[in-house]
Amino acid sequence: MTISVQQLSRSFGEIAAVKGINFEVGRGETFGFLGPNGAGKSTTIKMLCTLLRPSGGRAFVNGFDIEQESAAVRQTIGIVFQDPTLDEYLTAEQNLLYHCMIYHTPRKTRSARVREVLQLVGLDERRKDQVKTFSGGMKRRLEVARGLLHQPQTLFLDEPTVGLDPQTRRSVWEYVLRLRETTGLTIFMTTHYMDEAEYCDRIGIIDDGHIVALDTPAALKRMMGQDIVSITISDTEGAVAEVSRWLGRAVQHEGNVLQIEGENGQTLAAALIRHLTLADIEVRDVTVQAPSLEDVFVHLTGHAIREESSERLSLRMRHRLRH
Repeated sequence: MTISVQQLSRSFGEIAAVKGINFEVGRGETFGFLGPNGAGKSTTIKMLCTLLRPSGGRAFVNGFDIEQESAAVRQTIGIVFQDPTLDEYLTAEQNLLYHCMIYHTPRKTRSARVREVLQLVGLDERRKDQVKTFSGGMKRRLEVARGLLHQPQTLFLDEPTVGLDPQTRRSVWEYVLRLRETTGLTIFMTTHYMDEAEYCDRIGIIDDGHIVALDTPAALKRMMGQDIVSITISDTEGAVAEVSRWLGRAVQHEGNVLQIEGENGQTLAAALIRHLTLADIEVRDVTVQAPSLEDVFVHLTGHAIREESSERLSLRMRHRLRH
């Protein structure tokens, strides 16, 4: 295992931020760590990166004890912090060369290694440019390159694309995932973007200092049940009776919108459309809503990962309260 965490805990005075958590991350795995503000997510990351001493328990990163062998841990990990830490008045190349000095990279290999990681993230042609001329996405890619300079076994990404627009976020992730495929790197990331969490092999959800779920994205979504097919029809009474008779069970509806749960939403929707059409009932609109990681997150923690409301989530929760 690349990371092994055993009853890890951390308190600040009388406040317990992390409460005896256990998990493992395999070599070459992309592992996502999610949690609402104050859940213990950042505290855990800091302990694993040797930036904060645990109050109890043990953890090993790349085979080294985070307390007893902290220097060895730091030599085997790369970190991309949430807040930018580049010197914008230096060039991309100068930023990386300075990092090489900190990590005691042999002088004769520094230039070659800098060119190698810059090529890896698509910034080699801009290596002589000051960082202040870079876009937000380019700066993020440069920070990823810096984290890879000393050839770490594990890369920690703390909210790596926060504040970036969707197109730039996608670009950054394309590079990160390419790194995983080409280097076999283990990636441990935190994010509050649910679409980014889908890139992970497994996800750990932490709340109030406890890990409340840990599984693959697909398995976590199955916790929420089946797909929901919503069909807007012209004849509500006739459609409810017809579909209920066809399914052999009661059908819920809100106004002229029928809501039907099923294992395969797309197949169910097609069958419903055919059946209602044969019954001379006009179908005006159809949507299929699969369970999402956001649904799982709210279900387990009681907190929305983002502030904006979700009409789809509201519809799903109202539907479930009736059963």
